[in-house]
Amino acid sequence: MKRNGGGGQASKLQAAIARARQGLLDRREPDGHWCFEFEADCTIPAEYILMMHYMDEIDGDLEQRIARYLRTHQMVDGGWPLYPGGAMDVSCTVKCYFALKLIGDDPNSEPMQRARKIILAAGGAARANVFTRIMLAQFRQIPWRGIPFMPVELILLPRWFPFHFLKVSYWSRTVMVPLLILVSLHRHARNPRSVDVRELFVTPPERERKWFQIRSLRGGILLYLERAAHNFEVIIPWGVRRWAFRRCERWMVARLNGEGGLGAIFPAMVNAYEALDALGYGPDHPLRRTAKKALQLLLIERGDMTYCQPCVSPVWDTGLAVLALQEAGGAEEEITKALDWLQERQLLDEPADWREYRPQLRGGGWAFQYRNDYYPDLDDTSVVAWAMHQADPVAYEESISRAAEWLAGMQSRNGGFAAFDANNTHYALNEIPFADHGAMLDPPTEDVTGRCVALFSRLPDPYGHTCEKAIKYLTRTQQSSGAWWGRWGTNYIYGTWSVLMAFEQAGIPCDDARVRRAVEWLKSVQHEDGGFGETNDTYDDPSLAGQGQATPEQTAWALLALMAGGEARSDAVAKGIEWLLRHQGEDGLWSTGLFNAPGFPRVFYLRYHGYSAYFPLWALARYRTSVTPG
Repeated sequence: MKRNGGGGQASKLQAAIARARQGLLDRREPDGHWCFEFEADCTIPAEYILMMHYMDEIDGDLEQRIARYLRTHQMVDGGWPLYPGGAMDVSCTVKCYFALKLIGDDPNSEPMQRARKIILAAGGAARANVFTRIMLAQFRQIPWRGIPFMPVELILLPRWFPFHFLKVSYWSRTVMVPLLILVSLHRHARNPRSVDVRELFVTPPERERKWFQIRSLRGGILLYLERAAHNFEVIIPWGVRRWAFRRCERWMVARLNGEGGLGAIFPAMVNAYEALDALGYGPDHPLRRTAKKALQLLLIERGDMTYCQPCVSPVWDTGLAVLALQEAGGAEEEITKALDWLQERQLLDEPADWREYRPQLRGGGWAFQYRNDYYPDLDDTSVVAWAMHQADPVAYEESISRAAEWLAGMQSRNGGFAAFDANNTHYALNEIPFADHGAMLDPPTEDVTGRCVALFSRLPDPYGHTCEKAIKYLTRTQQSSGAWWGRWGTNYIYGTWSVLMAFEQAGIPCDDARVRRAVEWLKSVQHEDGGFGETNDTYDDPSLAGQGQATPEQTAWALLALMAGGEARSDAVAKGIEWLLRHQGEDGLWSTGLFNAPGFPRVFYLRYHGYSAYFPLWALARYRTSVTPG
């Protein structure tokens, strides 16, 4: 593309932006917001089937529709991956196999034989993760000693104790509290068809001894203490246990969140639904009916298939779509309508877990979902406030002020910002037996910090010191390659975009050494055809950083990062823009079947369907702004 923006190339760019803008506007909901599909691996839809059989609330048509989705995603080797192109994951594959067998798939069929063979080759179902083994214990497939000791009395521990629920992430809290109820009651699935999966074990479960893998010396010590503590469960006074059950119940019920569900995430919601049943809430009880409705609202129909989303993303999608449209121009009325929709959802005085350690701080955040009052997040809050400030800092002054005040109050000691909490850095808790997923915590990350810096840099004092501390954190966390790690998007391309965008807003010059190193890294990983891509394998093997099949959103992130670094007129950016133009769809948008974010790195991955809609538009429009005369 000619970088002077003249002639036919400029017309081509203008037409592409117009089509992309209209394509994005066409995806709006009637009230002016956006909510794209949000897809995870097959663990979630498999768990929906398992839940129906656990509760004996089986919808025959629905489970067949979900089964078609599961079968479609089985790999040639028989397993199910955590993301397209990934390796077989034994835990995901065990759940998919069990779900398909529950609905009636013949275990002697060729696909089921392939699945069983690869599970056994990986060591069998005993090698599955803790969450999968808890499910197997609930379905009477393994003994309770095969899962961590999780007494309901954990809810009673004081805050000074090494373990406390405020010391772990919000997602860990909301998943664990109802799980404590279920595990302490040794609650079993109803399993009306009496299906078992004993064929998935190398050693019969009753004779298996190696349920827990020791990952470190500290982990070994913690496992020893946990196993020893298990022996004392029988002497816990019933009065203490009854008190603990009541505390868990009150905690959970207070956060059920209406049709948004507990924590507004599927794993917590399904545990809460099953816990309500275990505590005696009947099928017609309003809380149980609402909890079930919350789960049903996560279902997405796709032709003759159905899958279950891990949650929904309307606030995030709407905030980012607005930023893209602001860059593109020509949609002012639609932008205002979307921002007004967002303004109505700001969380100001609602009860929230963060208030337990920031009692004097005023609220001002936004949640990721339609509703998640107890758990606003910093990433959504910075994006929405940024969009509001860019649109009309006067009209949205109060919302922006409250958002910035809350964000500044949630800065962690090291200068960074986490997704939901502050100073959630008790890393030893990632080594307790329950935490084999390594995702108990919500520590500060480069990507969230970058977006907070981007907002604060637009605002006057008193946020200068807050911003300065955050930039020092970002400087410390830059990789030797020049890139930054991405916690909430894949991976180093996402992290580097997040930080370079922040540096630009903060006025850090393009010739700054940090910027130059990041720019050179991005150029070094660009494909010959102009695209950029990065596989989720990079979370296991950082040497693969910046490598992978090119996607529209990763190309857009790289281009936005390069332009933030002063490279708008470079050959690299011109080639990337050409790549986006070549891959634009007839509907004006872009598409990819690849996953573009981790839920938990190495454990759980996601596909934000909206990313390939608004990020390429944002990149094209930014390029036009940067290089087109007038």
